[in-house]
Amino acid sequence: MRPATVDAVIIDGSRVLLVKRRFEPFKGRWALPGGFVDDNETVEQAVGREALEETSLKVKVKKIIGVYSDPRRDRRGNITVAFLVKFVGGKLGKGDEAKEVKWFKLDELPPLAFDHAKIIKDARRML
Repeated sequence: MRPATVDAVIIDGSRVLLVKRRFEPFKGRWALPGGFVDDNETVEQAVGREALEETSLKVKVKKIIGVYSDPRRDRRGNITVAFLVKFVGGKLGKGDEAKEVKWFKLDELPPLAFDHAKIIKDARRML
């Protein structure tokens, strides 16, 4: 069975929040906040937990962007559920798995890890 992960797309106006990965795969690259779904946890709970762990922000799910399952998206074979979320509290900070957390203009994104450029593009269509 392929592992399940979640990704949080946190858009504020014309910018999106990204984290610089501390670990492989894609160590040192920018990515959406996200991670593995724990046992006995819904994907909605997981995206909230992961966003909080990586950015120190509390978020609320607005809608599912999509399910991304291309086996080439991650060498570990992960399937991810990406959510459009809005932040509802907390103060921006980096967690243990992030080297840095930063807002980027949607039209000026750095090279991204995984298929996160596609996920952000799909999220923008939903705005």
